[in-house]
Amino acid sequence: MTMTDEELNKTVKVREGEELDVRLVDNLIKERIGGLEGTPMIRQFASGHSNLTYSVQYANKNFVLRRPPFGTRPKSGHSMIREYSVMNALKPTFPAVPETYFHLAEEDSPLGAEFYVMEQVDGRKLERDIPESWGFGAEEGHKLCLSFFHKLIDLHQVDYKAAGLGDFGKPEGYVERQVLGWNRRFEKAVTDDVESFEDVRQWLEHHMPPGEVGHAVLHGDYRLDNVILCEENPFEIKAILDWEISALGDPLMDLGNTLAYWSQKGDPDDMIAMCMQPCMAPGMLTREEICDIYAKETGYDLSKFDYYLVYGVFRLAVIIQQIYYRYYHGQTKNKAFAMFGKRTNQLGQYARLLIEKSDI
Repeated sequence: MTMTDEELNKTVKVREGEELDVRLVDNLIKERIGGLEGTPMIRQFASGHSNLTYSVQYANKNFVLRRPPFGTRPKSGHSMIREYSVMNALKPTFPAVPETYFHLAEEDSPLGAEFYVMEQVDGRKLERDIPESWGFGAEEGHKLCLSFFHKLIDLHQVDYKAAGLGDFGKPEGYVERQVLGWNRRFEKAVTDDVESFEDVRQWLEHHMPPGEVGHAVLHGDYRLDNVILCEENPFEIKAILDWEISALGDPLMDLGNTLAYWSQKGDPDDMIAMCMQPCMAPGMLTREEICDIYAKETGYDLSKFDYYLVYGVFRLAVIIQQIYYRYYHGQTKNKAFAMFGKRTNQLGQYARLLIEKSDI
């Protein structure tokens, strides 16, 4: 199976310092999957700033290999086995995940890090804008937006115990663990050119909701640019990617994470400029409209949603800062990360603005 020009444009030559041993990868895959032809070509997906994602291209089949980044990294934030396990468990009842083949823990891995191999799902993938060739107007944008958020609602309504994920984590107390955990991670990743945002961290700790609305499987990074759309029907989500920080917990935390990525008219210019998905295309819903739909479909009380949005924005700041910390200390050479310290400051300032506007 050869890659088309369009598919090749989604991948790049493997970046310096992130190379894989082709023969080693070939042996590891062929030991577990039969019928493969030739020696693979390995390329790297350009998108994604956390775990490393490679396209392993055989003559008759393509795979995706995922591994953690090189250099210092938080142990809990790059679990390949965790990502593999949740997709594997969800697949029978929630088909919008790629098929997984095998994984190896770090102590068993010849690659020097844990990794897993899954199918490379064919389809359409969105980035910052909806391609003009799709011919989308407001009606199509609205339909796509509804499909996207209804898929998140579907995920949050999965019976995780029946799916075999009852021991995937401890859902009770999720809000407190996440807030305190992300605050600690930020403290460890602060660099000289980034503010401490102690006021934001204290607000999150002092204004936690008194209880949790429920417990569900949380994706943790649900965005339009993290889904594969069906080629024949772009309103159908074929696969959701990047389950690396999935968990069991309060679903409003997951919605807060998703809407932290969602820009709309009236947002600060730097937040709109930072947005990497087409959430401002004609027909797309506002955060308020999305919350109304979510509340109606789930029955959850979203009257204090401001808290979850601030959490989502600051959590994103921490993720960006953790990546920037590795670049700042020379642990990665990806020049795309050079401006991430500035982005951290912008996100922290946005969290402050949201707090000022909140009535919590």
